[in-house]
Amino acid sequence: MGVLTGLDVCIRDGFSRFRGKSVGVVCHQASISGECRHILYYMLPLHELGSLKIAAAFGPQHGIWGHTQDNMIEWEGYVDPRSGLPFYSLYGEKRKPTAQMLEGVEELIFDVQDVGARYYTFIWTLAHCMEACAELGIPVTILDRPNPIGGAIVEGPGHDMAFKSFVGLYSLPVRHGMTVGEVGLYLQANWISGCEVNVVQMDGWERRMMFSDTGLHWGMPSPNMPTQDTALVYPGQCLVEGTKLSEGRGTTRPFEFFGAPFIDAWELCDAVNGLGLSGVWLRPVHFEPTFQKNKGVICGGGFIHVTDQLSFESVLTTLAILGQVRRLYGDQFEWL
Repeated sequence: MGVLTGLDVCIRDGFSRFRGKSVGVVCHQASISGECRHILYYMLPLHELGSLKIAAAFGPQHGIWGHTQDNMIEWEGYVDPRSGLPFYSLYGEKRKPTAQMLEGVEELIFDVQDVGARYYTFIWTLAHCMEACAELGIPVTILDRPNPIGGAIVEGPGHDMAFKSFVGLYSLPVRHGMTVGEVGLYLQANWISGCEVNVVQMDGWERRMMFSDTGLHWGMPSPNMPTQDTALVYPGQCLVEGTKLSEGRGTTRPFEFFGAPFIDAWELCDAVNGLGLSGVWLRPVHFEPTFQKNKGVICGGGFIHVTDQLSFESVLTTLAILGQVRRLYGDQFEWL
C-alpha cells in the first residue's frame, strides 16, 4: 500500500470534516488523489448535493489548471464554465486573497503540491492565505502532500529578510525538508501566529521517502516541473536563473539541462565531474531553447544525472557548476 495524501484521507473519510461548511479551495492541476482525480472531482458532487458549499476556488502561480507559463500575470477572477464556481488567481495583481474573494468562506482548504525549495512560490501563496485568514478569523486546513525530494536533507542558508520577496517572504533554507503542512505550521509558529492552522496528515509517508517511494502518480505542479527528477535538481538549478546561462527553460527537461553558447560542454563537465561530488554525474550536451534565455541559439552545457538520490546535494552541485563556469569562462559569465 502506498502513501495516502491528505486529500486521499479526506476521500476515505467522505470529507466529513467539511460537511455543512462553506469552504474555499486553493488548488492546482497537481491537486490529485492516488487515483489521479482532481480534488474538485470529489468535492463538486458534495457541493451540488448541499453537503458542503464551495464558495470559491483559488489558483497559485500558473493557474488552477496550470495553463500559464512562469511570471505571466493572470486574470484576477472569472466564473469557471465547467463547474460554475468563481475562480480567483493568486498570481495576478493581487497575490494575497482579499476580503471580497474570501466572502462566504468559513474555512480555507489548501491542497497544493510543493517541490521542497524556498523559491517555489506555492508556499508563499500559502503564507499570504494565512495572513488574510488571520485578519478575517478564517481557519486554514492544509491537506498534506509529500515533499517530493524527501524530508531528511536540508540545504542552503536562510535569507536576509531585508530582501524578502515572493520567492522568499519568510526565512527558510533553500531546500527546506518540510511538507507543505509542516511549512504552514512553521509559518504559524514563527511568523503568522494569528492564523488557525489545521493539517490533514498523510498516511504512510516517512521522512526519507522520495516521491518515487510513495506509490503516487506525478502531476506536474507547474509547466517547467515535468518530472520528479526535475524537482530533485531544482533547489540548486533555480539559482542559474540569476545568471545569463540557460537553466533549460524552452527544452523538454528544464533545470536538468543547463548551458550557454560560450560553454565547451566536454571541458565544463570534465571539470565538474572531477570534483567528485556525491550522487551526481554531468553528461556533455548541446541544446537549443525554444523560448526564454538563448532562444533559438545552440548552447553547450550539461545534463544532470542523479545517480544516488539520498546523497545528492542539489545546492552544492549548482554552486560547483557556477564556480567552474566562472573559472573557465569568467570573461563571458554574467549575472542578470
